[in-house]
Amino acid sequence: MPIIHHADNLVSASIHSPESMYRMIRELGIVPFFSGLVPGWSIEEYTPDEYWFTDEELGPWDWKIDVILYGDIAYGKFLYGGKSAFATVEWYRELMNWKRAQDRYQPSGSQLTVMKEVEQRGLISVRDVRHLLSVKKSAADSLLTRLQDDTLLVIGNIDRVYRGEDLNYNGWQQASFCRPEDLFVDFDLETGHSPRQSFDRLSAQVRRFVPDASDALLLKLFK
Repeated sequence: MPIIHHADNLVSASIHSPESMYRMIRELGIVPFFSGLVPGWSIEEYTPDEYWFTDEELGPWDWKIDVILYGDIAYGKFLYGGKSAFATVEWYRELMNWKRAQDRYQPSGSQLTVMKEVEQRGLISVRDVRHLLSVKKSAADSLLTRLQDDTLLVIGNIDRVYRGEDLNYNGWQQASFCRPEDLFVDFDLETGHSPRQSFDRLSAQVRRFVPDASDALLLKLFK
């Protein structure tokens, strides 16, 4: 199991259930779902192999549904330029404050069309975006990923899809997306920090567990 570097202590970490996955996310504050730029720092790497997609277990891929139902965890593609991640409301707000202040994260064109639709409907799916814009699934997926990376949308709901005569569930899921300010109760967009202060706070939080994370790496992580 990976070792989390927390302050002056070394804590062995293991995810083995939805509850332990939720506790891990609460402890880390913000964390990628899958392994990436920061070795040893992801939900995937904190979970033993035997809990991933076996005949008995779908592991974190399925547990994420239970985690977001707690109501205080953001889930979406908002790290590494569009990779799946989890964050507590506190740290997601800091990420929003950092990203939304930058010109490159401002929506335009079809992105604005989708955001107006979300404001009216509350939730939107890939299928909805395809119909709204008359585009293929790949284009709808790409647009929704961009809006998640811009911290304008998060995954608001995930439905398990049951197929076949025996209604078998093998991990197939359908997600719906919403604005973070509509998902979380009493969500305040104001953090009390400047965008740069939010970035510095996010960087310090990651370095609690990954002390050797460089400035360049952190810029890639939160770009």
